[in-house]
Amino acid sequence: MEQYSLQPGTLNSFGLMVKTNSQNQCCFSMEIHEKFMAKAIALSEQNLRTLNGGPFGALIVRDGKIVSAEANSVTQDCDPTAHAEINAIRQAAKKIGKADLSGCTIYTSAEPCPMCLSAIYWSNIKQVYYGNTRTDAEWAGFGDQFILDALKEPIEKQPIAFERIMPGEAIKAFEQWRAGGQMLEDKVKDGSL
Repeated sequence: MEQYSLQPGTLNSFGLMVKTNSQNQCCFSMEIHEKFMAKAIALSEQNLRTLNGGPFGALIVRDGKIVSAEANSVTQDCDPTAHAEINAIRQAAKKIGKADLSGCTIYTSAEPCPMCLSAIYWSNIKQVYYGNTRTDAEWAGFGDQFILDALKEPIEKQPIAFERIMPGEAIKAFEQWRAGGQMLEDKVKDGSL
């Protein structure tokens, strides 16, 4: 992971000096955050020209360096999960070599949808900078309030039909998982939730 390490006093992706706070952690000025956000916004605008997906862009930064920069590719990939944030998380995890993106920050052109927000939680990203709000996305035709409303309901009251079948067989994989102990969990999860 050394290739992504950036020490205080060195230059980040934009050639700006990295500073530290009182705990000797890297901290960036709003100018640096805005430069990263500008790249995410540029990705969203470029996507309007390619029509690979909706006007969304995201990048993941660790220690002042861009680890991944991706746009929405739902249309191109015929994949409803290929949102910019998901694509950026997938690419960053591959580049870093693990699913745990602790220490990374995501910059996204719009407030993450429920799916992307879940992926942000699962990948252990603790800081999100975004441009457009959910209200802005709704105005532009990309509303997801119906999903947020559905998730507040118990599973049996959601608009998608759920039916539990074969629980006795399904639980066996979890039982084997639990029997594997901490070593198995550490190997598979490797820091991710």
